[in-house]
Amino acid sequence: MREVRDGNPSTTELGHRFARKLVTQWLEIDDASEDLVYCDGAGDGGIDLAYLDRGSDDDSDEDGATGHMWYLVQSKYGTAFGGEDTLIREGRKVLETLEGQRERLSSLSERLLARLTQFRKQASERDRITLVFGTDDPLADKEKRALEDVRALGRARVGSLFDVEAVSIYQIYQRVLEGGEADHARLRVPIRARVVESGDELLVGSVSLMDLFEFLKDYRTRTGTLDQLYEKNVRQFLGGRRKVNKAMRETLETVPERFGLFNNGITIVVAEFQQKGGTVIELVEPSIVNGCQTTRTIWEVFHERLDAGGTGADAELDAWLERSSRGVVVAKIVKVGVAGESMLLDITKYTNSQNAVRDKDFIALDSDFRSWSAAMAERYDIYLEIQRGGWDSRRALQKQAPSTRQFEKSANAFDLLKVYGSGWFGEAGTAFGRNAAFALGGTVFKRIMEAQDGGSFGVEDLNAAFLLDRASQDYQFGRGAPKLTRRQTRFFFFMVAIELLKDVLARSELAMNHRHITTAVLSLFKEGNEEARGALLDHAVEVIDEYLSKGTEDSVFDEPSFAANFNNDLNGLLKSEGLGRDEKQFPHFRKLVASTKHFMGMRHGGQPPAREVIAKAVKASGQPKH
Repeated sequence: MREVRDGNPSTTELGHRFARKLVTQWLEIDDASEDLVYCDGAGDGGIDLAYLDRGSDDDSDEDGATGHMWYLVQSKYGTAFGGEDTLIREGRKVLETLEGQRERLSSLSERLLARLTQFRKQASERDRITLVFGTDDPLADKEKRALEDVRALGRARVGSLFDVEAVSIYQIYQRVLEGGEADHARLRVPIRARVVESGDELLVGSVSLMDLFEFLKDYRTRTGTLDQLYEKNVRQFLGGRRKVNKAMRETLETVPERFGLFNNGITIVVAEFQQKGGTVIELVEPSIVNGCQTTRTIWEVFHERLDAGGTGADAELDAWLERSSRGVVVAKIVKVGVAGESMLLDITKYTNSQNAVRDKDFIALDSDFRSWSAAMAERYDIYLEIQRGGWDSRRALQKQAPSTRQFEKSANAFDLLKVYGSGWFGEAGTAFGRNAAFALGGTVFKRIMEAQDGGSFGVEDLNAAFLLDRASQDYQFGRGAPKLTRRQTRFFFFMVAIELLKDVLARSELAMNHRHITTAVLSLFKEGNEEARGALLDHAVEVIDEYLSKGTEDSVFDEPSFAANFNNDLNGLLKSEGLGRDEKQFPHFRKLVASTKHFMGMRHGGQPPAREVIAKAVKASGQPKH
C-alpha cells in the first residue's frame, strides 16, 4: 500500500493504482497486458478496470474450444467502501452500463461497452462476465449476502453469463506470507463425505455431487470467491479461469449417477480436519490441489440448474436431481499442517503429473529453478522470483526487517524464459501470444532445456536475459510506451537484437552456439562496453520502429500476410508462431533486417562500422573462433 499511496495521488489515481495492483496479482497477469482496460474516473460507468481473460491452450475443451472471461473491476479502497449499500449501488451502476442505460460515458468506457456488447452477442456457455469488487478487507457476512443479491439481479438482467466475486488485500496477503495464521483466524468449512481413515493424515472416500456443490457454495459464501480454493499450490494465487470440460459436463447433464465411474477424483489438502460426527467433517484451510476442472464443472452445472430461480415445478429437473443424488466424486483429504510446504508441493506435483501443465504453474517445483534462484542472488545480487507474489513478499520482508539482505533488482523466472526463447530461439510471436509453450513440458521450454553444443541452460543464460530485458526498459518498450511502435514489440525487440548479434558473430568468425551468444551478450553489458552495446541495440530498436510505422518502405502494414492471414489485425500478427521468420509471409521484415545487417558493416563519418565495434568488445571477453 505504500506504493499505492506514494506521491500523494488524487482520489481517482489512488483507486486506479489500488485496482491495478490488486487485480494483476489476483489474476496473475502483467500490468502491461494488452487485454487490460483502464476506465477509472469521470464517466467510467462504474468500471475502474476491465480485463479480458482469453484462456490458454491447455484450458480448452477436447474439441479445442476455449472459454473467455471479462472481469469488470470496482475498486473500493478505504472510505470508498461503505458496506452492503455500496455493493448494491455500484452493482446496479455496472448493470445499467452493460444494458446501455447510462449516459455521459467517457470515450474509454464507450469503447469498452462496445466490446462487452459484442461479447454478449457471441458468448457461448463457456464465456462469463464477472463483476469484481476489490476491497481492503474480506467482506463481512451481511456484505456477502449483498453480493448474492447483486449476482441474482445481474443474472436476471444480463443473463446466466453474469457472475460476481470479491477480492481483498487480505486474500492475497495470506497467500504471500510464509507460515499460517493463528488458529482462531483460519478458515473452517464443513463437508459431508463418506470416508475412512488411512493413518493420521489421510481420509479416503467419496462425496456426493450435491454435497460437493454445497461445500463449494459454502466456501464461496465465506470467502467471496471460489478462486481462493485453488490457490494453495505452487502458485501464490491462481487466476480465476472457468473452463468447462465437454465430456464431464455431458456426463453430469445426462448420466450424473455414473460420474464417479468416469472421473479420477479430487484431492483436498487441509491444515487440519476434524470429524464432527456422522458424515460431517470440518476442513481447516481447505485447498483443492487436484480436481480444479472437475469441481469447477460440477459448480457450473449445478449452479446453472439450482440457482436459476423460479417457484414452480419442473419434472425434468426433479428427475435429474434424483439421478444426481446417486452421483459421487472420489475424494482424498490430506492433512499437511500449517507449515507442511514440502508435503504440499509433493502432493501437488504427483497428483497433477498425469495432467497438462498449465502455463507457469509448476516452475516453483523444479529443482533447477530453485538452485538458479539462489545462484542469481549470490552471483548477481538479483532476486529471481519463481513463485508468483514472491517479490512483493520479499520487499515487504525487507521493509519490516532492515537487517535482512536487501535486493534492489528482481526478475520473474518465467518471463526471463520468454525473453531467452524470443531472442536465442526466435520465438517472439509465441512468447507474446502463448504462455503454455514456455511452461514446464511446453514445446519451447523443452527446446531451451535440451543440452546444447555449449552446455545446458543455466544461470548465466538467465542473467543475459535479465540484462537484455533491462535494456528494453531503458528503450521504453511496454504497454505504456511513448512510441506506439514499442507497445507490443518487447519480445520482437529481443528477437531482432539477437539476430543482429548472430550476424556479427558469424561475419567475424566467432563461435555462435547458444552458450556463446549468452557469453557475447554478457560481454556487451560489461562496464566500458557501452558503445558496443548501443551499436547493437540502437540498430535493433531502429528496425522495430521502422517496421511498425505506417508509410515506411518496409512496413508491417504492407506485409502480404497482414491482410491475407491476419485480417489486418496487428495484435494477431505479432502473436503468430512464425513471426518474422517466414520469407513469404514477412518479406518486408526480412528485407529490413538484411539491409540493417549490411548497414552495420559500413563506415559512417569516419567512424568504425558498428559490426567491428561489437565484435571487438566480444573478442576482448575471450569469445573463441568458429
